[in-house]
Amino acid sequence: MNYMKNALKYKGTDSEWDKLVRKFICSETQADREKLFEYMQQILFGLQEFLKEHVGVTEAIDLKKLALSYLDTNLSEAPQKRLTQVISEIMDEIAPHAVNVSSPYFVGHMTAAIPSFMVILKAVVAALNQNVVKLETSKVVSVIERQIVAKLHRLVYDFDEKFYLDNVQSVDTTLGCFTEGGTSANMTALWAARNNTFAPKKDFEGVEKEGLFKAYQAYGVERAVVLVSQRGHYSLSKAGGVLGLGNNNIVSVASDCDGTVLISDLKDKINRFSNDSTAKIIAVVGVAGTTETGHIDPLSEMAEICKHENIHFHVDAAWGGPTLTSEKYSHMLKGIELADSVTIDGHKQFYMPMTCGMVFFKDPSYMDAVAYYANYIIRKGSVDLGIKSLSGSKEANSLILHGAFELLGKRGYGLLIDHGIELAAEFAEEIRKRENFQLVTSPKLNILTYRYCPTKTKHELLSTSGDERTKIQNKINDVNINIQRIQREQGKSFVSRTALKRKEDSEKIVVLRAVLMNPLTNIEILREVLDEQEMIYQKHCKGTI
Repeated sequence: MNYMKNALKYKGTDSEWDKLVRKFICSETQADREKLFEYMQQILFGLQEFLKEHVGVTEAIDLKKLALSYLDTNLSEAPQKRLTQVISEIMDEIAPHAVNVSSPYFVGHMTAAIPSFMVILKAVVAALNQNVVKLETSKVVSVIERQIVAKLHRLVYDFDEKFYLDNVQSVDTTLGCFTEGGTSANMTALWAARNNTFAPKKDFEGVEKEGLFKAYQAYGVERAVVLVSQRGHYSLSKAGGVLGLGNNNIVSVASDCDGTVLISDLKDKINRFSNDSTAKIIAVVGVAGTTETGHIDPLSEMAEICKHENIHFHVDAAWGGPTLTSEKYSHMLKGIELADSVTIDGHKQFYMPMTCGMVFFKDPSYMDAVAYYANYIIRKGSVDLGIKSLSGSKEANSLILHGAFELLGKRGYGLLIDHGIELAAEFAEEIRKRENFQLVTSPKLNILTYRYCPTKTKHELLSTSGDERTKIQNKINDVNINIQRIQREQGKSFVSRTALKRKEDSEKIVVLRAVLMNPLTNIEILREVLDEQEMIYQKHCKGTI
């Protein structure tokens, strides 16, 4: 194009400028182009084979030794390498020490194995480089974002056709927004709840303008609290800090043995704070897919209580939200449609690249309480998406999700959900069959926890109590920590670990945690994972319990 030629001609006598512009427009040699094409062809059209060849699952690495290779903190003054060299270095030196989260043997975390088409969609979105904060930097992409937000809002709330026609492209209302992840989505929901709770009145201009001190004075309280399951995500505590509520005011509600909220304790805490004239409840949070065990709170009951008490009800469905696409299992989220706001993560069970979160609001006017305007970019009366979002500049993740639904459809995503839930049930049965393993939490969705605990030790636990039982539990904990660590370092497969408190135990117990969302993972692979754990025990831990 002429502007490229002109750029090179503008300072033609300056060879450094000339080289810079050529690099800017990727004017590589023919040999470099061929090498780059070879790399990109592997990634774009053979993703699984590329990852299998170049990236380990969790290869054993001395991190301290690895860190010694990255101590230089000086920025180079002049260019050091060509693009092909930079890419080669990533492929040959960095990728082998990264984690192949797409391996069917990587079943330990909520990080998705992305479909190959996601890489292509991500590349196109990066090339377009649209900033959806503003129509002037995104145009039709902002319009598409509003459309995909409305489609997912409909998945959650399923209002009538007129509602969506009235709101999908309205300049006056907002059904939700894309965020960087579940943390910022939860924060946005609680931000809006806080502002609506301490809304403007009489001589008070609202908490967003005057701050919490003035808000408490205007409403005659001394603290504001959020009630959430003790299994709630740590992002909720973060929100307490960022929003000025304080971590101590993110109040835990007890959960039962399977990890779901105890309604009796929720009612007790609501009564306690409602009868305290110095306190104000700004939200109750239910969880649809807890991080540790994947369990779902009794959403319908919680929603009914919140409606009766006039409390904002938020559902953190960052993990479980996509279950709504499943014809067989969407009923498990019954009650989510009653929530005032809902969080869903795109980079979890919508299988998108990092990072993508979303938050949706039942009331299209609810986000008015967090609106910001600027004369130079987000003006009143516009449909600029940055008006009601925590972040400013934003990548067009919505375009990736839009494309993914065009490619897979709701039914395709539903089949992925079905696979994970059914595989988790099958894996639970396999664990129950093995005498040296113990299922700790049965799967509700597609997460379960278990531990290595030989039959002899199980019998000892049944016949002991007090300090003696605690000693045995500590030994079992040490064994499971070592099994998980050694398996990770061997680099073939990976499960994570956490610590859970059960009714029968005085202390938390260490458990192994499996997250089953990769469509390439099957029961044969999971049997191999258990076999490997058995072998690790026999080789490294036998006789310790």
